[in-house]
Amino acid sequence: MKKVIDFISARKIFFAISLSIILIGVICNFIFGTTLDIQFSGGAMIKFSYTGEVNTEELKSFIQGETDDTVTFSSSQDIMNSKDGKNAYTISVQFSGTDAIDKELQKNLLEKVTEKYPDNEFEVMESSSVESQMGFMFLMKCLTAVAIASALMVLYVTIRFKRIGGLSAGVFALVALFHDIAIIYFLYVIFRMPIDGNFIAVVLMILGYSLNDTIVVYDRVREERKRLGSKASVAQVFNISATRVMKRTIFTSITTLAAIGTVYVVATIFNIETVKSFALPMMAGVISGCYSSLCIAGPLWVMWKERKEKSEK
Repeated sequence: MKKVIDFISARKIFFAISLSIILIGVICNFIFGTTLDIQFSGGAMIKFSYTGEVNTEELKSFIQGETDDTVTFSSSQDIMNSKDGKNAYTISVQFSGTDAIDKELQKNLLEKVTEKYPDNEFEVMESSSVESQMGFMFLMKCLTAVAIASALMVLYVTIRFKRIGGLSAGVFALVALFHDIAIIYFLYVIFRMPIDGNFIAVVLMILGYSLNDTIVVYDRVREERKRLGSKASVAQVFNISATRVMKRTIFTSITTLAAIGTVYVVATIFNIETVKSFALPMMAGVISGCYSSLCIAGPLWVMWKERKEKSEK
């Protein structure tokens, strides 16, 4: 076997890196705040379609100037509806508040935009509104789904790895999962992306991905403990186990990143914001999941086992 990497001796460095990233995220959260999509916060939305090239920042400023409400924007290229050699685009205008969009407001806004950009064939694709109470209830249901998924994952780890201290293994796997969720959340904050359905989808996918990495590590620990016997310390068993699975974990993550990265590049080229807001956090979550399994969950579990062994002597 090649040289064993001493993950346990470097645990303070790993913890410091994670705490630093989280601290930066907390600071950014205080500075920028959290933006909720209307499906969670409530509000109204008008989606326009247009063709040809338009300066989106200028368009956003123009629309904001036509209303007293606070509005947020997202835009993307509509590759399916391009025509006559002109690219098609959509822009979603989200209004704060809980009132439905007045038909007169839609008409006036469309007229003003068409007057300013007569060659771009602006049309209203759809409009919708969500009551704040319904948005809040939907958010709570999504968070409940995340909580239930986390609890079931911990229960699974606890039962499967009973021989190496199932409950402690499950608890520290959960810590690693919370670490990954925090990284994803702060990425949304830093890049000023609204918390929406994509966020919940990314979180649930990373929960499964990160837990799978952690299970691979724990499974190797269980095998190495059986092979090495009780003479080897918990730290030695983990270092050997983590070293043996590290290459597999990293290569799996690189393969996944290559696929998601390709999706992100295509979405960037065609300016598809909804896909970008899914792919970018997903890439960060994959990296964080690989890191937390080897450098957070494992070392924390070793520290707990060592402390427990000392207390029993």
